[in-house]
Amino acid sequence: MFEDADLIHSYTRAEALADGTLIDVSETAREAGFRVPVALTRAAWFDCVAWTAEDSQRVVHQDEAGRLWDVLWMARITAKQGPNESRLSFPVLRVPRDSTNGAPVRVLLLMDIGPGDEGEPVMTIGFAEDF
Repeated sequence: MFEDADLIHSYTRAEALADGTLIDVSETAREAGFRVPVALTRAAWFDCVAWTAEDSQRVVHQDEAGRLWDVLWMARITAKQGPNESRLSFPVLRVPRDSTNGAPVRVLLLMDIGPGDEGEPVMTIGFAEDF
């Protein structure tokens, strides 16, 4: 239907990774059992993973490695429960960076498995509004 149409714009996964719209977490994801490249959206990273030494002093001691592992582990558990689905939602308990008491708050993330730039399977994790 669109074979003769002019391409107006394209934005590849590689470009999204290069400009920080997506954050590649594939190395840690492999350790968690994923066999495809995995990236988090910028919004998911800053809400659920990003953590500084100042955050640990102000709120509660945590680190980005542990927070990332929590996200990936919950994604992995969910992926095993719905192995034939291309998009699944899963909950994560995370301490907000602006917390005054260090209590975890539940957020809902989505994982989407689809084609990468070359048609290979890739996974993206983010909030519903990120897709």
